[in-house]
Amino acid sequence: MNIQNISDLIRRRRSIFPKSYLQDKAIDRAVIEQLLENARWAPTHRLTEPWRFQVFHSKESRDVLGDYMSDYYTKTTAPELFSEEKKQKAGENPRRSGAVIAIIMRRDPEARIPEFEEIASVAMAVQNMWLSCTALGLGCYWSSPGAALKGDEFLGLQPGEKCLGFFYMGHHEMPEVDGKRTGMEDKVIWK
Repeated sequence: MNIQNISDLIRRRRSIFPKSYLQDKAIDRAVIEQLLENARWAPTHRLTEPWRFQVFHSKESRDVLGDYMSDYYTKTTAPELFSEEKKQKAGENPRRSGAVIAIIMRRDPEARIPEFEEIASVAMAVQNMWLSCTALGLGCYWSSPGAALKGDEFLGLQPGEKCLGFFYMGHHEMPEVDGKRTGMEDKVIWK
């Protein structure tokens, strides 16, 4: 392992959206387990390990999630803003994916650290999964629609738990594209 390999991996990471996933191509459970194992090694202040995940892996579970997403859009969108296309897309994204992981933060019951540190820890766990997906050639995307953020009942969350979004994953054939970032000169002050 060397810094150049790590830097290359970080710089190759991209959001690859469900519309680009190869349908009907499952992601092996062992691969998802490896991604979750890598997530487990994220930094965690006071070892609270606030990350929790619900994996929608089977076609049936992804169909249930797709139905929930479509229904949520229908129930929460004002009639004058409703779009049949957006409703359909909400339901299709889980179905197009090889797996979807609900990203959940469980607050330390003793609140020993600020909530933002728990959220940051969960985000680092997701970054570990994202980099792992990149290394494996899988596409992935973290989405935080209202259906996820307000999905406590659907997900069966307990007090102190909060869904931070859905992590969509799938096989794809997208070519690598150059990243778009501005330089660091306007973002760093040396003292």
